[in-house]
Amino acid sequence: MMLRYALRTVRHRKGGFLGAFLALMCAAALITACGTLLETGLRGTIGTERYAATPVVVSADQNVHQTTVKHKKGKTKTKHKAKPIAERAWLPENLTTRLSRVPGADRVIPELTFLAEPLTPTGTGGRTAYGHAWDSAALTPYTLTTGTPPRARDDLVVDRYLADRARLQPGDRLTVQSTRSPRTYRVTGIAAPAGNDIHHQTSLFFSTAEAQRLDAHPGQVTVIGVVPAEGTDTTALRTAVAKELRGTTAQVGVGDERGPVEFLDAAAARIKLVSMGGAMGGTSLLVAVLVVVGTFALSVQQRHRELALLRAIAATPGQIRKLIGREALLIGAAAGVAGALAGLPLGSWLHGRFVALGAVPATLQHTVSVFPLFAAVAATLIGAWAAARVSSRRIARIRPAEALAEASAERGRPAWGRILAGLVLLAGGTVLVAVLSVLRTEPASTPVTFLAVVVLASSVALLGPLLVRAAAAVLGTPLRLTGPGGRLATANLRGNAVRMASVVTPLTLLIGMTCTVLFVQPTLGHAARAQAREGIRADWVLAAEGPGVPAQAARQLRTGRDVATEVVRTTVRVGLDKYAAQGVSPAGLSRTWDPDVTAGSLADLTNNTVAVSELAADQLHLKPGSTLKLTLGDGTPTTLTVAAVYAKGLGFGDLTMAHDLVARHVDNPLAATVLVSTARSQEELAAAVRKFPGVRVVSPATADSLQAERLQANAEVNYFAMGLVLAFTAIAVVNTLAMSVSERVREFALLRLAGATRRQVLRMLRTEALLVLLLATTLGSGIALAVLTAFSIGMTGSAAPAVTPLVYVTVVAAAGLLALVGTALPGRVALKARPVTVATARE
Repeated sequence: MMLRYALRTVRHRKGGFLGAFLALMCAAALITACGTLLETGLRGTIGTERYAATPVVVSADQNVHQTTVKHKKGKTKTKHKAKPIAERAWLPENLTTRLSRVPGADRVIPELTFLAEPLTPTGTGGRTAYGHAWDSAALTPYTLTTGTPPRARDDLVVDRYLADRARLQPGDRLTVQSTRSPRTYRVTGIAAPAGNDIHHQTSLFFSTAEAQRLDAHPGQVTVIGVVPAEGTDTTALRTAVAKELRGTTAQVGVGDERGPVEFLDAAAARIKLVSMGGAMGGTSLLVAVLVVVGTFALSVQQRHRELALLRAIAATPGQIRKLIGREALLIGAAAGVAGALAGLPLGSWLHGRFVALGAVPATLQHTVSVFPLFAAVAATLIGAWAAARVSSRRIARIRPAEALAEASAERGRPAWGRILAGLVLLAGGTVLVAVLSVLRTEPASTPVTFLAVVVLASSVALLGPLLVRAAAAVLGTPLRLTGPGGRLATANLRGNAVRMASVVTPLTLLIGMTCTVLFVQPTLGHAARAQAREGIRADWVLAAEGPGVPAQAARQLRTGRDVATEVVRTTVRVGLDKYAAQGVSPAGLSRTWDPDVTAGSLADLTNNTVAVSELAADQLHLKPGSTLKLTLGDGTPTTLTVAAVYAKGLGFGDLTMAHDLVARHVDNPLAATVLVSTARSQEELAAAVRKFPGVRVVSPATADSLQAERLQANAEVNYFAMGLVLAFTAIAVVNTLAMSVSERVREFALLRLAGATRRQVLRMLRTEALLVLLLATTLGSGIALAVLTAFSIGMTGSAAPAVTPLVYVTVVAAAGLLALVGTALPGRVALKARPVTVATARE
């Protein structure tokens, strides 16, 4: 019976439920979109290109492993964990001989893959360029369409895509920047892949001797391809290969397992996408719950008189709760389905934008299934039902006479339970802010940052009526001096504090969340750049427009008393924990670099030692002389002795090792920058490195600006990721404002009949909107400032968040525009009807 009543109520009050429907639909769309990203990270396909003609591929293990054994109450628990390494791990070349003995193997083809950037005016069209030995062309297969294979060291075969783009023909000369100094090769042939299924890379093929020189990993190979003999089943061959490799860490891949071996960046992006999708989805869910509860509370408040009458004619509290619950489920089901379907193209668009921004490679294909749809609908139903239950507690619990009294005049004070819950959330938010001030790593602090904003905004939602009345008490006297509009606005703030609080909450969340999103990355980036500026003593810096600065360019500048410090960056693992690391040339290091050493000496930095930041020293309990076991970027384990501890870890990474040690274990051994201490001029240095294409001499200030541009590009991904949550919050602001104003049609008519003009009513609405904006700006800015200050203390050691005044003013102005538009437009629509008609109409 309650379901029938709920259906009739929804059918006859479509306008009243529209706001709740829109809030739930947007929430479902956002959850679905984040769900598709999460699923893509978990199950997204990475198709193979280079290994299309090779059914079985053998590769090195791309993870570092840790096994822990616990003995408790006579039971033994073994837990195994694995984390990916940052660079490509290599295989011993002698495995090729072993695999050639495997039954059913027709050919065993070793593969070398390394950096090889063709220096052409037209570039590669967004494709990544790799170098290979011509012997491995059969893995795709690539076949010559014209010319001859590369035999000499300066011979080169290019693929058809690059040849067409750069208009290359056999006999032409092409300069290639690989892992060594740039070298000019003679194009001897053009090769085309079978099936024309290469879309994300371009290949340059060298002679075997030249490829081995450029890969810089003697005695090792990237991958070994195994081609089955005719009539041999792939599964059987895989089993035989795995048996032969037993006792090694080599991995055997077939089918879709070959893609992650080929595209390591796509495999790493899976983890990033899971983290990003989970963070966006979690934040979206928390924001959605807060917004939906507020929307339903406003919806129930608008029906207070109707529900009070039901109580007066003997409806029981249980029946009221069931009625509102059934209504919520009906609205939630419709909104959930509509939002879930809308979330599919939104998720696809999100994935496309992340690819365009470089956060996710195009090789990781967007994956969609029914699971995000079901999750969104389920979350919407549960959220709607829970929001309805929370919103109906008061009207269902009080006596019928009290319900009728509250329907005509708002209750003077919020319930004690609401106040207590608000204080608990305020205390919880304060604890989160305190915890944030001691978190010193970005992965740990980022989720706490946004959680603190949501929790504090939730406390504002519960304590909102008290805050609104406090604001009315403070601003009441000056507002009365502004005329009838100000007096009416003051009366509404005092008499309808609950309704006004429902509008303040989403505005507070919008301002607080937006300021936090916009200023978290600059706070971290500015502190890192400040440390880098203070720590660089060099007179000039070599920067590269391409993949990096060749070692030969640095050697060219090391003449007389001049010092050139090469800097190579990577990521290493200590246990399973990830640390940013760099390799620097130790000779003359103190003349170009000062990381503020607090213990030990950089003079002791060698291939067997390491300098660590104070953060890493605290986390790993290290001091000069301590031993540190770590895994280098390509998975090579090593043990180093701590030579020094330095303070500027934010600007230079947590671990600093000798350049030669790091360069041997990274995919790109070219220097990211070269710090130069010299008495020579910029023009003299530029002349010395002129033969290295793309390398230029800049001042430390210019290098700092280039670094700022790179940080900004990385921050754009985070801005975009959280932008949808902010957009949802902005929609909720307008939606709540429109609901709040549309409820007051009868009130406006009575004011008009009492003598107020249309202009005075609109002025009253504008004054209310500005008061709400002032309160929300104060609360939102206070929340953001507290959270950002705690974040700054934890991450940078100083209470100095980077807040750009112009950006802050823009945020407040945008929120004000939303408030005024969301108030003025519904207000003008509400005032179109004749006051007598509205006042005498049946409610």
